Amino acid sequence: MFRFKLPEFLQALLPGNAEYLTMYTYGFCISLGIIAAYLYAWRQAKKELNVPQEVMTRLLIILVIAAVVGGKVFTFLERPSFYFSHFDVFLRGFKSGFVFYGSLLFAIPAMIWFFRSQQLPVLQMFDIMAITATIVHAFGRMGCFFAGCCHGVPTHSVFGVVFSDPYCAADPKNVPLHPTQLYEVFLLVLIMSFLLFYKKRKRFHGELFLIYLILYAIGRGIIEFYRGDESRGYLFNHLLSHSQFIALIVLVVTVVLYFILLKADKKRKSTIVKNQGQSSE
Repeated sequence: MFRFKLPEFLQALLPGNAEYLTMYTYGFCISLGIIAAYLYAWRQAKKELNVPQEVMTRLLIILVIAAVVGGKVFTFLERPSFYFSHFDVFLRGFKSGFVFYGSLLFAIPAMIWFFRSQQLPVLQMFDIMAITATIVHAFGRMGCFFAGCCHGVPTHSVFGVVFSDPYCAADPKNVPLHPTQLYEVFLLVLIMSFLLFYKKRKRFHGELFLIYLILYAIGRGIIEFYRGDESRGYLFNHLLSHSQFIALIVLVVTVVLYFILLKADKKRKSTIVKNQGQSSE
């Protein structure tokens, strides 16, 4: 985004006596997404459950740590043999190269632990976090677009985008590619819009988060067919990418959980109606 020369007294304070400070669009988008997501989560948690701001701030710190660790662990699992023999590359690349599903699957148990430790209603908080996740993820994918990572395969369609900067992550350059990053931004905005519309109509607590997981898994599975960054790895003789395989597992588990919670909610409501009928008699 911009680059400016630092005063000499600041240069000595930075690693390697850096002469310039550079703000990258990728990092800016991630930061903006975290801030926007935090503000939404804090306001909704306060409105619905009167959760103090300091509690949400602690949650933010825990989720950032869980997301970074999970994203890097799953990055390592995409190419374990390569990173075992080039671990220095893995460490040097700690500022980039994150797998979203790794971040999500590490964040979920972290949230469950935190909500229980703070005596917060787990499922109700997860509904708040569903929309929160779409916000930070959409901003993150915009960052991916500007960086050129998570790009698509070459295309001759009207959607093709050419990446020409030699420092961007897109490969090949100077060839129209499917902007899969923008496809995913569009998907996430659609999911977020639906969740905002549906949240007053939800049938049970936790439904919004499960719907988010289901819709994203389906959409991500489709977008993966247009992804062109081959390094993320494939399974079953290139039949499925790692992310498609994870999305399939998430989809199956989530659908099962959805019907379990839906059945439990129907049973709970039936019991309430029955008890009210007995009381009136």
